[in-house]
Amino acid sequence: MELNNIEQMKNIGFFFRKELQRTGFSLAFIIAVMLYVGAIPPPVSHHYLLIIVAVIGGYMALNIGANDVANNVGPAVGSKALTMTGAIIIAAIFEASGAIIAGGEVVSTIKNSIIDPSLIKNTDTFIWLMMAALLSAAIWLNIATTLGAPVSTTHAIVGGVLGAGIAAGGFDIANWSVLGGIAASWVISPLLGGLIAAAFLYLIKHSITYQEDMLKAAAKVVPLLIFLMTWVFSTYLLMKGLKNIWKLDIATAGSISFAFAICIYLIVRPRIIQASQQLEQSKDSINTLFTLPLIFSASLLSFAHGANDVANAVGPLAAINDAIFNGGMVAKTNIPLWIMLVGALGISTGLALYGPKLIRTIGSDITELDKMRAFCIAMSAAVTVIIASQLGLPVSSTHIAVGSVFGVGFLRELLKYNDVKRIEEIKAHHEFNDPEKVTAFLQIFSTASVENKKRMLKELRQEATSMQLNKKTRKNLKKVYRQELVKRSHAYKIAVAWITTVPLSAILAGLLFFMIRGMLLP
Repeated sequence: MELNNIEQMKNIGFFFRKELQRTGFSLAFIIAVMLYVGAIPPPVSHHYLLIIVAVIGGYMALNIGANDVANNVGPAVGSKALTMTGAIIIAAIFEASGAIIAGGEVVSTIKNSIIDPSLIKNTDTFIWLMMAALLSAAIWLNIATTLGAPVSTTHAIVGGVLGAGIAAGGFDIANWSVLGGIAASWVISPLLGGLIAAAFLYLIKHSITYQEDMLKAAAKVVPLLIFLMTWVFSTYLLMKGLKNIWKLDIATAGSISFAFAICIYLIVRPRIIQASQQLEQSKDSINTLFTLPLIFSASLLSFAHGANDVANAVGPLAAINDAIFNGGMVAKTNIPLWIMLVGALGISTGLALYGPKLIRTIGSDITELDKMRAFCIAMSAAVTVIIASQLGLPVSSTHIAVGSVFGVGFLRELLKYNDVKRIEEIKAHHEFNDPEKVTAFLQIFSTASVENKKRMLKELRQEATSMQLNKKTRKNLKKVYRQELVKRSHAYKIAVAWITTVPLSAILAGLLFFMIRGMLLP
């Protein structure tokens, strides 16, 4: 008994040491942000406010990394295609690239579309409003991460801007039509993500794992999937990343990207064929072929996330920077590089320190993931987020990624149900036959291709019409139990978190605005 108590005390001590280390690294990052911004020559009297807001922006970025980046790399890490170190490196590179190259439109949406800044006549009031919005979103994300709830950072910042805006300027300040469109995207995003992910998984199963020669099928299909991903990514990069130096319409960009994707396909295809020849004829072996495209898709998703969700950390910070340096609110301005770097580096640091908890939720707690399923989730989330970024719409990557996870899980349940139903039908038809013959038939059926399975079932049903099934046989056909492969408890917890994020962050932002105004009024 005493040994157990000693072991428990050691575990508790280890936990607190880890927490202190994480807290120390977080404080070091915040202090580094404070010192850097403090070193900027103060052109205005409100320079101290810029330092405070930069610290809040860094704190917000840490929480985005802790809560939201798990959606991008969680499937890859959960399927063991990436280590945590590899995920952090990919996130650092591609998050920063996405923020710097393609994040401008979404930052503009966060700053100008949720509320009407022209109704805030006083610059100080606008600064306090954005401070309250940013701080409330950061605090709520911190609480949600501690509780293990994957919430939307976009919800949090939109709710913060809305609540503080209403506190500062009344209900008329909110652009309700724009907010209605954003709210609709929150519903559409998880549904679209789930459908796309399920469609990819269905395609992979029918074109690879349901084939009699899975390795031969994989050698054909996997290079095509890599081709598709390359085409989508390079088209987006040409349309968004290089638009300032080389403006292209979508047809031209798509054509150039198509040619580039063909080159990648020609390079990758022989490597995939060679790798497949050294594998066994099993699903586990097929999974290894998805490691490279899964890493590629995680990189793509990180880029798209940087283009969208870094705005949640730097959007209000950029707005305050505009107000301080220009002595008022301006309609359009360039986002300073240091602001984007605060967001990108903060997200990477938050992922490294606090990301594993949410990575487990996304990567393994909702439904079991292998590399093929993780690839479908990442690909679906990437495509959906990129489309949203091109439209300048601040959708939630959390909703998209989690919707994709549930889409894959529910498709697995449906396919499992159909398989059990077919097996029960076969058993019911052969219930009076030799059990060895039934077993042999089921073995042939399980390894047959989709076409052969359909043919075997058709022949079985034709034979069944020539005989009258007894009452017991018909009853056996109804004894098909649906196996739950998606944990419903996580679905309920996530749904509650999604519903409460906007109102809670809005209420908190309103209270913080009044507190900040009371502290800073002369």
